[in-house]
Amino acid sequence: MNSQTIDISYGKGHLPVHLPREARSTIIRKTALPKIADPRAAIRHVLDQPLGVPSLRTLAQGRRSACILVCDITRPVPNHLFLRPMIEDMIASGIPVQNICVLVATGLHRPNEGSELAELIGDPWVLSTVRVENHFARNEADQIDLGSTRTRGTPVKINRLFMEADLKIATGLVEPHFVAGYSGGRKVVAPGVAGAETIRTFHSARFIEDPFARSCNLGGNPLHEEQLEIIRMIGEIYGLNTIIDEQRDLVHVTFGEIIESHLAAVEFIRGATEIDVPRRFQTIVTSAAGYPLDKTYYQTVKGMVTPLDILAPGGTLIIASECSEGLGSPEFHEAQARLLDLGPDAFLQTLLSKQLADIDEWQTEMQLKPMRIGHVQLYTSGLSAEERRVTGVEIIDSIDEAVARSIARSGDAEVAVIPEGPYVVPFFADAAR
Repeated sequence: MNSQTIDISYGKGHLPVHLPREARSTIIRKTALPKIADPRAAIRHVLDQPLGVPSLRTLAQGRRSACILVCDITRPVPNHLFLRPMIEDMIASGIPVQNICVLVATGLHRPNEGSELAELIGDPWVLSTVRVENHFARNEADQIDLGSTRTRGTPVKINRLFMEADLKIATGLVEPHFVAGYSGGRKVVAPGVAGAETIRTFHSARFIEDPFARSCNLGGNPLHEEQLEIIRMIGEIYGLNTIIDEQRDLVHVTFGEIIESHLAAVEFIRGATEIDVPRRFQTIVTSAAGYPLDKTYYQTVKGMVTPLDILAPGGTLIIASECSEGLGSPEFHEAQARLLDLGPDAFLQTLLSKQLADIDEWQTEMQLKPMRIGHVQLYTSGLSAEERRVTGVEIIDSIDEAVARSIARSGDAEVAVIPEGPYVVPFFADAAR
């Protein structure tokens, strides 16, 4: 397990980390899973023999229209493998091609257009054959109001294109999520194609500060429970869920009713991605998982939160993120500036009484979690001087030197290295989950 030079994910490649001679490294990776030898055959198999429902071709028979949700550019979903066979099945079953839509589940993120949309879809045939649209959460006219959830009163507004389709399918990637437990499945619908009011409710402090809203946890998780309730309010939805390895190759795929197929994928990946570690560390080196997740500092915060169970109080968390697109949205920049102006405690107090979070300020709120435990340092090549200032964390020029300083400061030579960042979640083995 020990090595003095370790490559961690960074941008579209890797960044070598050279640990000092005295360092004793613990490298924390997902358990290796066998790659699927023929990914296209695996996709074909699950479309023909789904979990507990008829084949996709049978499901598509008699439908007038279909909408397939795909995640936005921040998730490396292998859309190129499954979109065409799904669409071909729909056409073969009689759905008019002009009535088939692929909808990018952007949530409150920016749209994916031009060459970026081509990269996201991954198949020119899809772009030239069916309608491909972005979801715009702030466009009220684009949403259908379903009322509110009974459990917590979350207002539910969902994209009209999706709601009005006869056949609804959500596709995505199942991986740990630092608030919703696991991504994929129900999360692609809400917040993926939900209206701004729905998303801002999910991002309010009453959800974000809930102790059950954490990585890899679905039991009692308020976001997960609300998402399930929203799925049931909508009705019949199917889900295709993928799991990939560090090389972004397919290792598992499920298709079926959206809740069942998602939970099956979660159970498959749990043992590989939740890693028990026998101690906490004064020094942790991690990444923001590389491209596309580390395009912005906004997404980088995920990598700061997922290893917190093994960060010793007062320890140093060093994270590498290219941030090739900069900080993130203007709203996120404004939230970061308010954090600096008010300080962590006062900033949090401004959030606790809100029913609706301001757009993107929830990620600033998440950043408070590592700041409460230890010291956060960021290595990046993609932020301007002003953007670096408003991160609110220490910017470093060398990970190697930062590790050496942390070891000298703490007197502890043990260093945890998490090359793939938030895609793997370490837990202190002696702590109750």
